[in-house]
Amino acid sequence: MYKIKFGTDGWREIIADNYTVENVTRVADATAQWILNTTSNHTCTVGYDCRFGGKMFAETTAKVLAARGVKVYLSDGFCSTPMISLANVKLNTFAGIIITASHNPASYNGYKIKASYGGPAVPTEIEKIEAMIDYNQLPELKSLNDYMNSGLIVHHNFEAIYMTQIEEKFDVSKLKSYAPHFGYDAMFGAGQNVIKSLLPNAAKLHCDYNPGFNNVAPEPILKNLMEFSEMIKNNPDILCGLATDGDADRIGFFDSNGKFIDSHHLILLLMQYLTKHKGLSGKIIKSFSVSSKIDKLAAHLGLETITTKIGFKYICEYMITDDVLIGAEESGGIAVKGHIPERDGIWMGLLILEYMALTGKSIETLINETYEIVGAFAVERYDLHIEESQKQTIIANCKANAYKAFGSYNIEKTEDLDGFKYHLGNEEWVMIRPSGTEPVLRVYAESKTSEQAFAILDACKAAIL
Repeated sequence: MYKIKFGTDGWREIIADNYTVENVTRVADATAQWILNTTSNHTCTVGYDCRFGGKMFAETTAKVLAARGVKVYLSDGFCSTPMISLANVKLNTFAGIIITASHNPASYNGYKIKASYGGPAVPTEIEKIEAMIDYNQLPELKSLNDYMNSGLIVHHNFEAIYMTQIEEKFDVSKLKSYAPHFGYDAMFGAGQNVIKSLLPNAAKLHCDYNPGFNNVAPEPILKNLMEFSEMIKNNPDILCGLATDGDADRIGFFDSNGKFIDSHHLILLLMQYLTKHKGLSGKIIKSFSVSSKIDKLAAHLGLETITTKIGFKYICEYMITDDVLIGAEESGGIAVKGHIPERDGIWMGLLILEYMALTGKSIETLINETYEIVGAFAVERYDLHIEESQKQTIIANCKANAYKAFGSYNIEKTEDLDGFKYHLGNEEWVMIRPSGTEPVLRVYAESKTSEQAFAILDACKAAIL
């Protein structure tokens, strides 16, 4: 029998295969029991992004929760993951559920669980929910209108809550003044209405409803954003561009030449903006796959760093218990002090835009100033779509310390916090790790230039395949 299992960021499956109304009902019923067993605050927010069937799956989830006596605030339209997390805090609900498969291809949908503090539910709580899933019996449900008439389900505008937060935390006039020089690619995702409303003069792409995503996975990485890159390159008025994924919790960014700026560089920029211009401090919590330059800049700024396993839920555990300035992942997920302990692509993009607007400096200038402190660098990644048996063989070899070198690159030190990171000297490393959400083996490398990083990746790939 198929068993529902949450990965590094929620439960995700292919629609009409294992992602069905019945299985969503099972997960929602376990979530309801978890809420009833854990707290006297029997309330939950429920939302959905722009994927196929999102509204139907969200309404199913809401009905299941209501059938157990949990009061549900149901989104009155599509919304982003950060909107659900923020609504949890503002509405004082115990939990939040967002129907999304984030950056996965259009054939997928998913189910993320958020906690009262405005971030991912911690792994120990997710395990409790998984253990309560009943595979034998489904609850009997009334109609949506029945639960609405009884007051157990009420519609709410989570986007309005989010917009109010932006108006309170940003210099909106500065953002608006910069809007004609700003490009935005929503990737047909749930961030589109925020930028339409906040920065109507920005140059926008893929800001309409298309649950097929034009057959491009809504992951904000360069290969999926070539049209956006060309748009920026061909428009001299655009000085930077923001892209967000399907549920708008991940960020992609471009300079005025249409060059992709990865999250490693954005983290470094945010560290400087928040400390030097906002006067903030705190620890830097980073996932295992981010650039070593984060540690170098943190030392320069007098900040402590802590490295976690990959998955924002591990970063969130620190953000809700410690004094954290930034929590950051390689994959474009970043959270900052003063907001919620949650990845938020729109929020990070607006912070970078505000940094540029307030300093009058281009993104290129800000990056070059950063290089003066930490040195130039590049981190690149291959996603290897290989057979499961081959993937397992490679991981077994890693565990057995079978690799002593990758071509001419000798391994000086190995770390295995989450995957296997091989340090090669000269501030270079390569890392091998199976994806927690897709049938993929990821290989990362850092060096002084993209060309050198790709050379390391090619040497590693040749050695392991």
